[in-house]
Amino acid sequence: MPIIQSVERALSILDLFDEYETELKITDISGRMQLHKSTVHSLLKTLQVKGYIEQNVDNGKYRLGMKLFERGNLVIRRLDLRSIAKKYLVELSAKTQNTVHLVILDGKEGIYIEKVEGSSATVLYSRIGRRIPVHCSAVGKALIANKNDRELKEILRGYEYIQQTPNTIMDEDSFVAELEKVKKNGFAIDSEENEPGITCIAVPIWDHTGSVVAAMSMSQHSASVSREKLEQTVAILKEAADKISSELGYELHNMAR
Repeated sequence: MPIIQSVERALSILDLFDEYETELKITDISGRMQLHKSTVHSLLKTLQVKGYIEQNVDNGKYRLGMKLFERGNLVIRRLDLRSIAKKYLVELSAKTQNTVHLVILDGKEGIYIEKVEGSSATVLYSRIGRRIPVHCSAVGKALIANKNDRELKEILRGYEYIQQTPNTIMDEDSFVAELEKVKKNGFAIDSEENEPGITCIAVPIWDHTGSVVAAMSMSQHSASVSREKLEQTVAILKEAADKISSELGYELHNMAR
C-alpha cells in the first residue's frame, strides 16, 4: 500500500515534539526533517489550521496543539470505559448465561470493544474489533438515538441501508421513528434485524459530559424472549449501565445541570 508523502511528513513533524522539546523553531523542524523551509511552513500551516500545531506568539516557536489533547482523551476514555465496564459485563453474563457486548460508535458504525460469551446464546456475528451497522442493531440504535439533530443528520447523510434479514429497517423515515422510540424508552431492541434467531437488547452508557459514549447489549435466542423476560433484561441492563455511567462521572454531569 503506497504511503502518502505529505501525510507522512505531517505526522513526522508531530513526532519531533516530546517532553524535552515542547517548542521548536521552523529552522529546527526544517533541519531535522531535511526539508526546505517553505515546504515545512506549508505543512505547519495545515496542521495549525486543523488545531494539531499552534504557534507561540511570544517567541514564534511551534508546539503541539490542543486537538491532540482532545483526540488523546478519546483514546484514554475508551480504555477507561472498557476496564470499568468489563466487570459488569462478566457479572451479567454469569447471571443470565447470555452473551453481553460493549460497543462504541466509530463514524457511522458501531465497533465491538468488549464481549463476554454466554453459555446459552449462540451469536455468530459479533467479535471484538468487528464493526456493526447502526440501522439493524440494538447497540447502533442506542448509540445514536440521543444525538442532536445536526449530529444525526450527518450520520444519516448518504447512509446505506443494507438488508441483513427480512426484519432489517430499510429506509430513513422508519429508522428515525425507531430512534425516537429508543430515545423515549431508554433502550433499544434488535428483533432478528441483524442475525436470524437472535434478539438483542441494548442501553446507552453516558459519561461526565452527558454524552453517550457506548452501548451495552445482551443477546438472546428470540424464542426465549417473552415480554416478562424482555422487561427483566432491560431492567438489569439499565442497572449495570447506570453504574458504569456513574463511574464515568455522569452523576457529576447531572449535579452540574
